[in-house]
Amino acid sequence: MEKKAGGAYGTLWVVATPIGNLGDQTPRARDLLQRVPIIAAEDTRVTRRLVPRRCAEPRWFSINEHNEIKQLPALLDALCDGQDVALVSDAGTPLVSDPGYRLVVAAHEAGVRVSPLPGPCAAIAALSVAGLASDRFWFEGFLPARSSARRSRLAALKEVPVTLIFHVPARDLVDVLQDASAVMGAARHAAMARELTKLHETVIRKPLASLLALCRSQPEQSRGEVVLMIAGSDQRRSTIDADALADELAAELPPSRAAGILARLTGLSRKQAWAVIERCRQPESEGDTLTGSP
Repeated sequence: MEKKAGGAYGTLWVVATPIGNLGDQTPRARDLLQRVPIIAAEDTRVTRRLVPRRCAEPRWFSINEHNEIKQLPALLDALCDGQDVALVSDAGTPLVSDPGYRLVVAAHEAGVRVSPLPGPCAAIAALSVAGLASDRFWFEGFLPARSSARRSRLAALKEVPVTLIFHVPARDLVDVLQDASAVMGAARHAAMARELTKLHETVIRKPLASLLALCRSQPEQSRGEVVLMIAGSDQRRSTIDADALADELAAELPPSRAAGILARLTGLSRKQAWAVIERCRQPESEGDTLTGSP
């Protein structure tokens, strides 16, 4: 694609949009969407809600995984003719499990400036509240839809030593948790963030088996969108030994306080932690009785 005579290239703006709460739209994003001549959106009906009232209607392009290649020539022509283009996904940061990669690559290859307008990203927002290691992570995106393929992919990721991040349609959450628990181990720590920034936002951190049991018992967890995060293999191996910790806590603290600390550090429920502490204290109690016998 050659530069048109007598003019400068436009800029391809990669614009992050709210993942739920419309108040999270940044002032820069709002200003750009009010003035940019062309908007390439995953779903123009969704993006129209984010565009402030403006004097002239922008030129709209629908760009998705099925038509992205077909839309490239017209968008590149506009950019090389000096017009700016805003690339927007339905929610969050474009290209993170969303279309736009081919357009960005083509813009770079044509010498067009590509610039981000940073903002919401569901994966990063979820990681920030997960309570799992966040210094390094692996963003996997969506897993295969079929259980056999999904289990195969999870097996390939089982020994990855950093936090794993997945996008999961909530309707598939129980099936995904069942496969993850079977492949990676029921005790592997995980966290789920559902409907982030929305009215029914849910953030829960538990072992995979506990998350699975909770989601099976609460049908409302199977609505909306979910970010599922699973501790990496090194994190699993470095997890505190629950039995050893329980022994120490039972020896040093009153049962109620010991159970509370054990529950917080291991992901056990308060009832489960209390039972573990009681088991740890039982031999000591029996020993005291025998020692004190005549």
